[in-house]
Amino acid sequence: MPVQINFELSDNDLEHFRALMKDALAKATQYSSEEIITKAKEVCDEMSQATLPDFVAERLDCLKTLIAALEDPEWQMPEDEKTEVLTSLAYFTEPHDLVPDHIPGLGYVDDAIMIELVIQDLSQDLDAYNRFCEFRRIEENRRGDQANVNREVWIDATRKEIRSGFRRRRKEGKRRRIFG
Repeated sequence: MPVQINFELSDNDLEHFRALMKDALAKATQYSSEEIITKAKEVCDEMSQATLPDFVAERLDCLKTLIAALEDPEWQMPEDEKTEVLTSLAYFTEPHDLVPDHIPGLGYVDDAIMIELVIQDLSQDLDAYNRFCEFRRIEENRRGDQANVNREVWIDATRKEIRSGFRRRRKEGKRRRIFG
């Protein structure tokens, strides 16, 4: 029988995670973009090999999606957005374990919290990329063998539309920042 436990992070708790992120950012300056992505992938792979509680696995999937967005050539993430995502992934270059990972059920709680905070910071980025991927999947299915005909044209139009809405929402300040 599953048990649900909810907790709230206080401002002091959030400050602790901000300090961890700030420390990670300082150390991450020694890494290239490719190294940050590689190290974040390694953390994902390591966590994927473990038996994770569902709440951690769900957050891990979002982290993998952010990495995919960085590497997706058709998404063509602008440099300012790429920098923001890479900055958020910097923690995962040298994650700080508050709770040792080998403790069943709890070992990845600190990682899940950090991933959740990153996801909250980048929720609009994540939503925009997910919408783009859904559009692309639907169009590929609809077009079938013709999916590559004028592909850049139909992808570009939707990519611009999604980015425009994303930037408008960002500008309107409908974004809760934890680290920014």
